[in-house]
Amino acid sequence: MNSVNLRQVPSVEKLVQAVAGAVGLPRRVVAGVARAEAARIREQVVAGGEGVTFAEGVSRVRDELQRLERTALRPVINGTGVVLHTNLGRSPLGPVVAARVGAIAAGYSSLEIDLETGDRGRRAPLVDHLLAALTGAEAVCVVNNCAAALVLVLQHLCRGAGREVVVSRGELIEIGGGFRVPEIMETSGAVLREVGTTNKTTLADYERALGPATAAILRVHRSNFYQEGFTESPSLEALGELARRAGVPLIDDLGSGAMVDTAALAALEHEPTVLESVRAGADLVCISGDKLMGGPQAGIVAGSAHWVGRVRQDPLFRVLRCDKLMLAALQETARAYLSTAGDAIPDVPVLTLLAQKEQVLGDRAAHLVDLIGKQAAVGRGLSRCGGGTMPRSAVPSVTVDITPAGGNVDALARRLRLGDPPVVGYVANGVLKIDVRTVFPDQDSALAAAIGAALATALA
Repeated sequence: MNSVNLRQVPSVEKLVQAVAGAVGLPRRVVAGVARAEAARIREQVVAGGEGVTFAEGVSRVRDELQRLERTALRPVINGTGVVLHTNLGRSPLGPVVAARVGAIAAGYSSLEIDLETGDRGRRAPLVDHLLAALTGAEAVCVVNNCAAALVLVLQHLCRGAGREVVVSRGELIEIGGGFRVPEIMETSGAVLREVGTTNKTTLADYERALGPATAAILRVHRSNFYQEGFTESPSLEALGELARRAGVPLIDDLGSGAMVDTAALAALEHEPTVLESVRAGADLVCISGDKLMGGPQAGIVAGSAHWVGRVRQDPLFRVLRCDKLMLAALQETARAYLSTAGDAIPDVPVLTLLAQKEQVLGDRAAHLVDLIGKQAAVGRGLSRCGGGTMPRSAVPSVTVDITPAGGNVDALARRLRLGDPPVVGYVANGVLKIDVRTVFPDQDSALAAAIGAALATALA
């Protein structure tokens, strides 16, 4: 190594100045990326390698900044047909809910004050009352996601050495992101008492496992897979009766959070609702707010006033509690359900998207094809609920099928994802498909323009 070689390391300040204005990131972020790139070049030179030209260094910094900027959270047009797409943020919020969240976010709010007395009050108590009315439970408390709700409940019930939770081996499932129910349970301090087999667990299996160390019986709903064939499991009513005789609570980790009969929306299976679990005898029911309920990410614990009250007093509840934006969204989502009369579909986007008629989707797809041109055609597809719910259900849908003149469908899909706005579809049988069911009607013009721009880029 010599001083001549080190001159090949570009100045951080010069790199920053060279890319200034080319990206929209703050200068401190640009400087950090430039500094990291200069350090990599220095290491390369010190190791005896060749340096890079200043232009190459600038290009590397610019590429990294553009890659970083693409990771920013921003709106996306969902053309996948998956209504609860976890990677795309799951439940979209309706305009009324979004407006209330915006109003709460933009200023101060009555989050934890009793406006009548001026004293400190309980955090957003109306949310709990609305959710209790919606679920049919005596009481409700809310934390930041469903896994947190389960950990909170188990941690409270299993405080002390050797406290057991009885659960079927057929329900020790893995949820999204590689998280597994046994690991979540162990994190809470619970000792798993597994009963039955993968495909068959009887009421007698549960009964034999009960003893002085039993803290609770847990039923985990198989919301992201299904079993067929030689299977057996006791009803929730039977488990509830067994739990009452044993003097322990029954926990139903329901997960999906359905509040209405999903079979009445479209060609969907019936997903158990929170009301059904409460009526069946579950003492504590854990659900997600951002799945079939159609609200924000949240974990809702609904059940008896006795058990929910105990859980709420646990010190861990404060650690897991919701912020004002999540509570505002839950409040208005619950209102949307409770203000809906009869069999009408609540004004919740997840439900209205699933319930759309094929004829309406077909008309929109035909209009989109007219706007896009000859490289597009109306096609068929199957929409799914997604988000780890109703794995057997698929709803017939209508797609816009795009076959680029150059034939490179994967390249077209990438250009659409990197566009403004980003458009995410899927490739099937050599065609890029955009499922109209998950595209909001007011996005149609932007979608057509984005596809047109991506196709024009391919021809350039």
